[in-house]
Amino acid sequence: MEIKVYTSLPDEAMRIRTEVFVKEQGFIDFPDETDLVALHFVGYIGSLPIATCRAFADSDGGYVLGRFAVLKEYRGKGIGSELLFEICKELRSRGIRFLKLHSQYPAKDFYEKNGFEICGEPEYEQNALHVWMKKML
Repeated sequence: MEIKVYTSLPDEAMRIRTEVFVKEQGFIDFPDETDLVALHFVGYIGSLPIATCRAFADSDGGYVLGRFAVLKEYRGKGIGSELLFEICKELRSRGIRFLKLHSQYPAKDFYEKNGFEICGEPEYEQNALHVWMKKML
């Protein structure tokens, strides 16, 4: 998989987010102010975009990952872990020391397998249980 980093929200990332979060999971997702300041990662197989994530600076010196999505037909193949690995590598090279994310609760095991630890209490966002997680880089 090839991973590209963008400084503005590419159409490919928005299409993946719409497919996964809106159509599949029923969330509301639209470009927001965070998209204007975030780095956007898109994973490609050939020219086909299949995964995305955004990362943005937090007030405590780390970065927050969000809108992490892999198209359904590519899940369970290591794509998400590969994307996370590359994101961590890129942000570490920029001097970032840690990452946080607000995981959907059913996905927390995936993030734990990739080095994240729970650092907050479960809470609801858009009527779905989420939990804050953190990883040192």
